[in-house]
Amino acid sequence: IGQGSDGLAAVYPAMLNCLIALRVLGYSKEHPAYKKAAQDFAGLFVSDPEDFRIQPCMSPIWDTAINLISLVESGLPADDPSLQRAAKWLLDKEVRIRGDWAFNNSHSEASGWAFEYNNVYYPDVDDTAMVLMALRLVRPEDSWGLEGAFRRALGWQLSFQCRDGGWAAFDRNVTTPWLEDMPFADHNAILDPTCSDLTARTLELLGYIGFNPKARCVRDAIHYLIETQEADGSWYGRWGVNYIYGTWQVLRGLRAIGHNMTQDWILRGRDWLESCQNDDGGWGETCATYENPATKGIGKSTASQTAWAIMGICACGDLDRASIQRGLRFLLSSQKLDGSWDEPEITGTGFPGVFYLKYDMYRQNFPLLALATYVNHRKGFITQPGFYRSS
Repeated sequence: IGQGSDGLAAVYPAMLNCLIALRVLGYSKEHPAYKKAAQDFAGLFVSDPEDFRIQPCMSPIWDTAINLISLVESGLPADDPSLQRAAKWLLDKEVRIRGDWAFNNSHSEASGWAFEYNNVYYPDVDDTAMVLMALRLVRPEDSWGLEGAFRRALGWQLSFQCRDGGWAAFDRNVTTPWLEDMPFADHNAILDPTCSDLTARTLELLGYIGFNPKARCVRDAIHYLIETQEADGSWYGRWGVNYIYGTWQVLRGLRAIGHNMTQDWILRGRDWLESCQNDDGGWGETCATYENPATKGIGKSTASQTAWAIMGICACGDLDRASIQRGLRFLLSSQKLDGSWDEPEITGTGFPGVFYLKYDMYRQNFPLLALATYVNHRKGFITQPGFYRSS
């Protein structure tokens, strides 16, 4: 069970249900399968003298990729030894096994990256895009096979585009709505719908490596984003809280791919972000928005969500806008003496309405990336040059 992975799907719900299922099927606690499943599950436990918690999963690949991007974009040289080690570690984590995704995707060559330390059957589109954006910037000195890995993973990523033009996280075209009406549809979370944030992140990657709006896959993705825009100009965020996250990523992706950022539908997204800026200059939004969209864009200002909003507005140009300047002042004034930010709020999403994720790095890496994005835009470019360009 979960061979090559840190438990079944390397995530709490599947791992817990695996233990229950094994016992119901009559497996003893001494059976090797049960013992491995129990050991993997115990790996999620976090304890200290004051409390005990269970992590839903671990996110080292995701965190490492974002940190690499943030550090390089902010000026740390790509040949820095710490960046080199991290990039080599990411390269070594490429998945080369045809997992469950192959049932709906006939793409011949396995690739991609997962979220966790080891999860070989479930690489995902989001992590793969983020890792490729990181490896584009940091080329390990011992980079034998990097170009091949990049081409493999890019082909794998493109193969997951769904019929509606969008991308989902783990699968392709698993969007049949009647399945959620079945009695076993726990929390209506059994599908893998396409979503704006993943689609836009893929566009961001494609833009950085030389794709343009004329490519068929890009045209279909942009059409998808037009169709999924909310009436108020925002976009839903499936994997981050929530409309601030979705709207930022769409605007950033469109800018990266070279889209005309002065079109009305795009500026409506910018205007929505500006409409929910808090009096202190920051932005905030809560997990309650998934249950009650009327609360969208409302919440105590957080470092990560402020960073997202700043980057979204920067993507539309006019860096002297008051909203950007006020947002930057919020980040600078709330930064601690050691360079970090505090953020007790939860701004990551696991399953909307079911469980949410507190990424401890979000309060550091996204503010750094937002500050770097602003500085780079001032210098006239949107990203540091990378080594890989599509042919």
